[in-house]
Amino acid sequence: MSALFNFNALLLVILLLICTCTYVRQVIPNMVDSRRDKNVFFGVFWKFARIGERLSPYVSICCLVMAVVSFVN
Repeated sequence: MSALFNFNALLLVILLLICTCTYVRQVIPNMVDSRRDKNVFFGVFWKFARIGERLSPYVSICCLVMAVVSFVN
């Protein structure tokens, strides 16, 4: 089943995208920051990285909850 039709899979993809973008921005900041105004595609990654930086406690709690849900199912 596609992640578009399964709500749990969609949440998992969004959480992984937020975590990945935040990590990439911490390791290689120029890769995300320099391209945010030039391309809409990279602007979305910059926004996900910003969400991960500002809401990191909530994102980590959501990741833990999704891990438990994945193990239970």
